[in-house]
Amino acid sequence: MSLNLPNTLALFRILLAPLMFWLLVDRDNTIFANIHLSWLDYSAALIFVIASITDFFDGFIARHWNQITKLGSILDPLADKMLILAAFLGLMYIDRANAWAVFIILTREFFITGLRVMAASENKKVSASFIGKTKTVVQMFAIGFLMMNWPYGNLLLWIAVIITLYSGYEYIKGFIK
Repeated sequence: MSLNLPNTLALFRILLAPLMFWLLVDRDNTIFANIHLSWLDYSAALIFVIASITDFFDGFIARHWNQITKLGSILDPLADKMLILAAFLGLMYIDRANAWAVFIILTREFFITGLRVMAASENKKVSASFIGKTKTVVQMFAIGFLMMNWPYGNLLLWIAVIITLYSGYEYIKGFIK
């Protein structure tokens, strides 16, 4: 098992996901009794931003320092899915994210993860495309806007749904080839 810097960053992201989720869904906890809800939003959003930054850097470092490992190829997508899952479920729980939008996004995420596992078992590599990276960025912006309860968060969420569906189509098309 190779615990290099990129893998450590992915593990850190895995640890941040439940902390962010806790801040979103456990708002009536006595620990938070004297804290205004907006501060819980700010804290969850800050954790999400930190986790998103580690996502960028673990990939960047792994590629540029040639530290790509089998462990990292498992940890990185797991951390990504945990973060997105925690954010969307938490936002749905506090009634800021449309349940259908969350369902569509998460269904696509798990379906494509399954495709990638199947491709890996056949020694095929399905790497992230430009539209897949765009999908991730738009989802992250939507999550940030929704966590901060800013205007247009739901519009961004539905734009993310459209891009998510299209990128899923692209992955399927690439897998079939």
